[in-house]
Amino acid sequence: MRKIFEEELQDLHVLFSEMGKMVNEAIYISVKGFVNHDKELAAEVIAHDVAINQREAEIEKRCFELIALHQPVTGNLRRIVTIMKACADLERMADHAVSIAKSTIRVKGNKRNSDIEAAIAEQSEKVKVMVEEVLAAYIKTDIEKAKEVALSDKLVDQDAEHIYGRAIEEMKLDPELVLGATDYIMVAGYLERIGDYVTNICEWIIYLGTGKIIELNTNNKFED
Repeated sequence: MRKIFEEELQDLHVLFSEMGKMVNEAIYISVKGFVNHDKELAAEVIAHDVAINQREAEIEKRCFELIALHQPVTGNLRRIVTIMKACADLERMADHAVSIAKSTIRVKGNKRNSDIEAAIAEQSEKVKVMVEEVLAAYIKTDIEKAKEVALSDKLVDQDAEHIYGRAIEEMKLDPELVLGATDYIMVAGYLERIGDYVTNICEWIIYLGTGKIIELNTNNKFED
């Protein structure tokens, strides 16, 4: 039974890591579609979200089954709880990728600003790196790396604030940019919140390694 439990737990880790990669790709494609005004890419993100939701449901089901059948304690129970909590954060991140994709479909044809779109692309690249690094930290239960990743969320928040300010300025200068600039603010906000969910996963990695629940970056939120 012990061997079966370890194998099933390892399968959970693999499923979670795969889901993380799926979510990171969804974020990347959604922003790429937004800045390139590509409705087909946006539609791809929306369609693929079904697979991410199914993966979350599968992971959650397996977690409950492991708890019910094997009644794990201490470290093993923390591993299962961490997977369940972090998996929910990944799913919310994917939801924000879908929101970005919907913005692409909604505003295609409106007047745009290439400088602000470049800033959004830069912000999304930082988020992409955060997701990749938090997944690597999860695999190794690397607490110090998790703390480092959480700190990098400050840069994503600063980008959101910068994009918000630029968008407001452009609205004042050119009324035709109001619709497009509003979506810039929304997309920057979605990316900022994705960064917050990455920070949540960092917190769960620390919980996994130490058994302690702590809050990171509590005073580091972009007010939108």
